[in-house]
Amino acid sequence: MDGRSFRIGIDVGGTFTKAVLVDNATREVVGRYSVLTTHADDRGVAKGVVEVFRRVLERSGVDPEDVIFLAHSTTQATNALLEGDVAPVGVIGTSSPAQALLARRQSNVGEIELAPGRFLRSGHRFITSDQLTETSARVAVEELHAEGVRVVVATSAFGVDDHGSEEIIRRAAVGAGMAVTCGHEISKLYGLATRTRTAVINASILPRMIDTANMTEASVREAGIRAPLMIMRGDGGVMDIQEMRRRPAMTMLSGPAASVAGALMHLRITDGIYFEVGGTSTNIGVIRNGRPTVKYARVGGHETYVSSLDVRVLGIAGGSMVRVSDGKIVDVGPRSAHIAGLPYSAFAAPAVFAGARVELFRPKSDDPDDYVAIRAADGTRYAFTTTCAANVLGYATPGLHAYGNPQSARLAMAPLAAMLGCPVEEAARRILERATDKAIPVVEQLIAEYGLDPHQAVLVGEGGGAGALIPFTAQRMGLSHTISQDAEVISSIGVALALVREVIERVIANPRPEDLEAIRQEAFDAVVRLGAAAESVEVTVEVNSHSQRVRATAIGASEMRVKTRTSYAGEDAA
Repeated sequence: MDGRSFRIGIDVGGTFTKAVLVDNATREVVGRYSVLTTHADDRGVAKGVVEVFRRVLERSGVDPEDVIFLAHSTTQATNALLEGDVAPVGVIGTSSPAQALLARRQSNVGEIELAPGRFLRSGHRFITSDQLTETSARVAVEELHAEGVRVVVATSAFGVDDHGSEEIIRRAAVGAGMAVTCGHEISKLYGLATRTRTAVINASILPRMIDTANMTEASVREAGIRAPLMIMRGDGGVMDIQEMRRRPAMTMLSGPAASVAGALMHLRITDGIYFEVGGTSTNIGVIRNGRPTVKYARVGGHETYVSSLDVRVLGIAGGSMVRVSDGKIVDVGPRSAHIAGLPYSAFAAPAVFAGARVELFRPKSDDPDDYVAIRAADGTRYAFTTTCAANVLGYATPGLHAYGNPQSARLAMAPLAAMLGCPVEEAARRILERATDKAIPVVEQLIAEYGLDPHQAVLVGEGGGAGALIPFTAQRMGLSHTISQDAEVISSIGVALALVREVIERVIANPRPEDLEAIRQEAFDAVVRLGAAAESVEVTVEVNSHSQRVRATAIGASEMRVKTRTSYAGEDAA
């Protein structure tokens, strides 16, 4: 295609899997396509990923050989943990005899609550280093296997300094045909309990994620794409698929990370509070000094060593439905029109609402029966959502994904307004006030927590539902706002433009210059192994004198992108 090269980014969301085709030189979006996310398929979300990239190529007339970069986000790790769809894990801990009393307890993580009523339970064996041999390790693996364990975690006290013991256990597990995660692979930080817990979480999703990786990679290669296949990490970078097979836990929260990457790379936002507004939920976080704010993810209330964006998730979005009781709006959400399987009123033809009436119903059998629906004369039921209210009041404007037919929204709103005893505009305003009441305290908390100037803070709207919430929220708070160009596919754009990223952390008391240079080089080598071109890598080193932690963050462009880059940023763009 005239010597042009392209990048494909695929965002796997809860409802839709969306792909964009981006010109590698200009960063222009030249193609897009979406399919319903294939949660129920035998191949899981991999089927949707493969289907959507095939379709976006066909519709754009691009040869697979012209694709130099392919990456996708994934909800699979997060969903597997939330749903308790995890493999049985067995932990084999080890330490010197002198440390055994404490290490035995810290390496036995017991059960981890993943979600209400859903637990990850792990078996446990412990061998002191003077007793650890190939034979004793094999016996421990066989005992755990007999208990139903599918994946082994090898963890040793101070294993980040000397992981020889963990390697003995790894060989025994591999010899028994079992997958294995070693603690030193997950983090270079001290803290046996947290490191082991993180390794157990990683191991529990390892078999499922490896299967998905294998199916996706095979399908991509079969389609004729030879470009690197990268996976979005929860901290906003990407890693190659081979690394995902080893550390799938790093993909937790990769969906929100994709939208932030889009804001940073596509919009060049340096400071702001971003809203990724979908149909059912909204992710809110902070971009400060051109970087997203990153923290360690927590699972079931427990700290891990998985770096992920500091994202606050709200059960309110563009498709959130209204709840009414005793003639008053009592809530908006958490159920959405998508979950209820109803079309939005704002996207229907005005004529269908002649003689329409309000109904209260249960979206799901265990929901309260106070959700509002609009029953048209032909019997079709429509949802009234935040998007519909934004269309009534003119906040969803032409050009935004949330813009529908304001006349339809007003006609559908009329019987609801009559029930509430107020004009149509007032009913719509009450709906948006109730919805944004949930978002405003989160924004205020983030402004305070990260020391943002409230007079300079900008709300950055992303996602297809951005027009439903962002303008009204900004107006109530007296803040400026912007809604991304291509907001409905900003996450896919973020995946397509993401950079390879790796973080190395160590605890070093009074680090010397040679210590800092060593960790810098370790981060550099790690990100190159993940697929970054050496000449593109930048490394920053941070020292926290209070916690004695040294963090090296390496970021670089993929090898293929650097080799094919045809233009460079000028001074103004830089």
